[in-house]
Amino acid sequence: MGRRWREVAAIAVAVTFAAVSVVAVGKRVRKRREWGRVEGIMRELEKECETDVGRLRQVADALAVEMNAGLASEGGSKLKMLLTHVDRLPDGSEKGIYYALDLGGTNFRVLQIRLGGQRSSILTHDVERQPIPRHLMTSTSEELFDFVAAALKTFVENKENADGDVPGSGRELGFTFSFPVKQASVSSGILIRWTKGFAIEDMVGKDVSESLQLALQRKGLDMRIVALVNDSVGTLALGYYHDPDTVAAVIFGTGTNACYIERREAIIKCQGLNTSFGSMVVNLEWGSFWSSHLPRTLYDIELDLDSPNPTEQGFEKMISGMYLGEIARRVILRMAQQSDFLGVVPSKLSTPFILRTPMMAAMHEDESQSLSEVDRILTEILEVPEVHPRIRKLVMKVCDIITRRAARLAAAGIVGILKKIGREGERPLGSRSRPDTTMRRTVVAVEGGLYVSYTTFREYLHEALEEILGEDIVRHVVLQVTEDGSGIGAALVAAAHSSTSVHTQ
Repeated sequence: MGRRWREVAAIAVAVTFAAVSVVAVGKRVRKRREWGRVEGIMRELEKECETDVGRLRQVADALAVEMNAGLASEGGSKLKMLLTHVDRLPDGSEKGIYYALDLGGTNFRVLQIRLGGQRSSILTHDVERQPIPRHLMTSTSEELFDFVAAALKTFVENKENADGDVPGSGRELGFTFSFPVKQASVSSGILIRWTKGFAIEDMVGKDVSESLQLALQRKGLDMRIVALVNDSVGTLALGYYHDPDTVAAVIFGTGTNACYIERREAIIKCQGLNTSFGSMVVNLEWGSFWSSHLPRTLYDIELDLDSPNPTEQGFEKMISGMYLGEIARRVILRMAQQSDFLGVVPSKLSTPFILRTPMMAAMHEDESQSLSEVDRILTEILEVPEVHPRIRKLVMKVCDIITRRAARLAAAGIVGILKKIGREGERPLGSRSRPDTTMRRTVVAVEGGLYVSYTTFREYLHEALEEILGEDIVRHVVLQVTEDGSGIGAALVAAAHSSTSVHTQ
């Protein structure tokens, strides 16, 4: 009897072991199947984000064509091609003290520069930053500009007292206003709409400079607004001040934009404007650029539909710092939903914009053997309970694909500008002149944390430039980082257009 029970027990153990083995095998099969789905999503992402050199050249060509159309007529292009009326850039002959006000977000800055009459001779540079109280972002234009004017007056008086300057008339100001504006002259422009959390209804459709000038008068500050610019124009001015071969400027930060120096004769819609100079700075507002050649994915489409401005700013949503981390989050979320590689999908992973681009860059550039920074961000920010090394590598790969696409498209945008003005080895688009057979040194001023701080983004951009232009041409193209173009640059534009400066241009 005991023997029989032992046999039964052995059979039971064998059956149980077999059942457990079947369950284990089933789990492994399901795991492989789920990882197969995840890898399929990755392969699909890589394919849809492909930016071979042929496609990049098509994007550059499309941008150049849109630029030409935008110069021909208002509304003739996806690009606004806004006339800045900046027809003089600082050439080094400027002397004296100039001020700048930089208003473009939740903070504003005031600064003073002293110019010595020689190129790159900024003798002093003093800056003060202040936050804008949130209630002023939705109050009235008078309240906002009175607050700013009061701060500017205090700054000016403190500087003049400290430096022993004699208070008086003749103070001139460059005003950086980084909101959509239609300019009527170099010193005035109508606000088209607010962005970045501002919603002051009584200001829309009004002259921005006039509103600030009235506030300065109310505060008793004798100062004249000489120039109204955006941050890309300021960056170009600062770049040109240091290097006369500068022909364009690009911003790669939270947002993105570009401007460049265009021949007066190429600006068809400029006919009739009173200008005796042969060129003018044109603001592309290139965030709104769109082309069928841009490699758009499901994640881009969904992000666009969920944004406050669907169907707008298509180029910006693919290349700027505001959106890259969000695209990565959406990819990781889909992977988690299609499998249980993260276990239960963390609620944080479903939170829009919780993964900011600096976090994405930190994961992408994690060089530790265990990818500890990837682990930290996934655990602390997205609250993923357990991050397997295989998952860390997968997330890093997602960051790489999205960043590489953005940087290469950004490079194509730069080439589009160079193509328009004939600085990539061909005749300027829209020109009947012969091509310049001698390649000239061409400088593009660059500003913004995405380019300056995100090393891999910068490397991918330079790599793509060389692929598109070729070795012989790219060596003549210099991308020069500027610092504080939105501040110093505005003061320099004011100096260039000052009634008191002597110019050699």
